[in-house]
Amino acid sequence: MANVLANASDIEKLYEYGERLNESKDKSKNLKDYEGIIRAAKGSVKAKQLAAQLIPRFFKFFPSLSLQAVEAHFDLCEEYELPIRVQAIRGLPLLCKDTPEYVPKIVDVLGQLLPAEENVERDALNKALMCLVRQDTKASLTALFKHLQSTDEPHIDERVREQVLSFIKDKVFPLKAELLRPQEQMERHMTDLVKKSLPDCTGAEFKMFMDFLKTLSIFGDGASPERVQELTELIEQQADLIEEFNVSDGDHIDRLISCLYMALPFFKSGASNSKFLNYLNKHILPVVDKFPEERKLDVLKNLAECSPYTASQDSRQLLPAVVLLLKKYMPRKKTGEEMNFTYVECLLYTFHHLAYKTPNATNSLCGYKIVTGQPSDRLGEDFSDIYKDFCERLTTVEDLARITMKKLNQGLPEHDKALAAAKTEEDKAIIRTKKQNTAAGLRTCNNILTMAQALRSKSPSFIGDGKITLSWKPVVKSPEPSTTVGSGKKRAATVANVPNNAANKKGRRDGGLQSPLVNQTSKGVHRGGKGGASGRRLSEHERGEGGAKNQFVSRSLQGLFRGGRTGGRGRGRGGYGRGRHYQ
Repeated sequence: MANVLANASDIEKLYEYGERLNESKDKSKNLKDYEGIIRAAKGSVKAKQLAAQLIPRFFKFFPSLSLQAVEAHFDLCEEYELPIRVQAIRGLPLLCKDTPEYVPKIVDVLGQLLPAEENVERDALNKALMCLVRQDTKASLTALFKHLQSTDEPHIDERVREQVLSFIKDKVFPLKAELLRPQEQMERHMTDLVKKSLPDCTGAEFKMFMDFLKTLSIFGDGASPERVQELTELIEQQADLIEEFNVSDGDHIDRLISCLYMALPFFKSGASNSKFLNYLNKHILPVVDKFPEERKLDVLKNLAECSPYTASQDSRQLLPAVVLLLKKYMPRKKTGEEMNFTYVECLLYTFHHLAYKTPNATNSLCGYKIVTGQPSDRLGEDFSDIYKDFCERLTTVEDLARITMKKLNQGLPEHDKALAAAKTEEDKAIIRTKKQNTAAGLRTCNNILTMAQALRSKSPSFIGDGKITLSWKPVVKSPEPSTTVGSGKKRAATVANVPNNAANKKGRRDGGLQSPLVNQTSKGVHRGGKGGASGRRLSEHERGEGGAKNQFVSRSLQGLFRGGRTGGRGRGRGGYGRGRHYQ
């Protein structure tokens, strides 16, 4: 009974303190009243709830008591009773309304409280944080990002970090146009904050940050080459291009492939790919055969896609390794050995683009007679045996490609029949996938034929433009040509009617090589790799027995920044960094 009376008395005193402060014209003279309110933060449940309302209301009038008031309010934010916590959290932004110097400290505390389990509490935390972010965006973001950055302190609360990152991604990033003002200054500040967070982030987080940075105006359309290169350098750092390579380090392989894939758009925009290619040439291509099959294919695909943007000097250095791989994967004779068509497509495409930049480098590598007037032409040397060997391999590849195209085209009507007879949507989906893989396989073979035929000369024609579309890339539909051919005019040459493509004619009723079936880069990429459900290569015997229909199997580019944060510790300073898992 005595406790109840005492609690009632405390509440009555709190109301008195509040009334006197409300009525006072010079509130700074009511120091004792505000001290009484601060003391109430350690009183009964009702007293604490009322103190959570009164402390922020009169905070600005008592700077001499600000430290005690803030600490008392922080204690209220961690009370056991949910209503007290919620009330205290809602009052935190009021502490900064007229005292903005407290914004970083309050934002830091709110960030630590984000892992709250109650919905009403999380809602109050998000609203309080957004209020402060709008009041002082720069100070608030600086305080929040400190929870994401590497630290030497031995205690890192993973839950806090994850919740802060989620808040930034879901609440701040979508409002960048509103919050990042003045635009260029604040975008630069945000970029600097992101950079400091990258050494300790996972692969998925890195991709999320890079996707965000690309949306900023300073890195958008029309960005200077220096700024495009700035983003590329971030990717290079994430790829660990200065580290020694260990072929058994699966995480480094995945990270390298993923980063190279992410950098491709920046190469297209003018950034240098020199560091990536030098690393590939020195560390990766000599041991690429030791990679898992699917990772080997990813390396060759990425190499092919970045080859059009390679400088002449880098092209000259890279060509020997590419030619060596070409000779490995292009059989000299049809001996029944298997050939991976997608490997050959990647390497021929890479070869063409590199040779286009430095044509006379192919004289000693392939036995060509290309004259540029430079000593590197090496025209006085005899490379006839090399030329003969290279041409024999090209001839074998062309023959195998034609045989495979014929079998693939013969299988198209069977797919149509099976699709018409399919009863369930699941069966239809399976058959459509087979048709897509067949169409993609035809594109692969057609590309190989086009590129191989251009090399069958002492003075070959290197394809260094966009005439070849890699088989896993989307088909750009051209305007429908007129079906009326004027008198005396020849029909324009197309992929379907150029010489040596007669095998394609049977497939024209399905849209030929321009069919929407092959527009599947987001769904998967075909490959001729060996092994189980990942696809396989075909021997000549299998091709003769109709096995070609299974050659090209769709495979998504999974593993791009996939994998969550685990208990493993990675690169963070002080031994507490988070592992970056690229699987």
